[in-house]
Amino acid sequence: EVQLVESGGGLVQPGGSLRLSCAASGFTFRLYGMNWVRQAPGKELDWVSGIDAGGRITSYADSVKGRFTISRDNAKNTLYLQLDSLKTEDTAMYYCSRGSSRGQGTQVTVSS
Repeated sequence: EVQLVESGGGLVQPGGSLRLSCAASGFTFRLYGMNWVRQAPGKELDWVSGIDAGGRITSYADSVKGRFTISRDNAKNTLYLQLDSLKTEDTAMYYCSRGSSRGQGTQVTVSS
């Protein structure tokens, strides 16, 4: 059974930073590409960033390009998302996902 557990969210001021983590279990993590997605209140789920199985190829939504960095540690079965230069519009529940599976999410709130 795929299990994904996100952590690291919180309340931060505009311009601040956070680092999200996603602990994966129940599958061979190093064999799968992974993604981060987010959902703001009252809005649809949006794709944020993706990374290939080996961690060499990354991609980002235009809205976060240059501010967010995705990475992974296959030895630790963990996916990361570094969020820098945060904006109020980044406020959302953030989920890591493998295919259609995702965790319970971690809340990021950007507010002064």
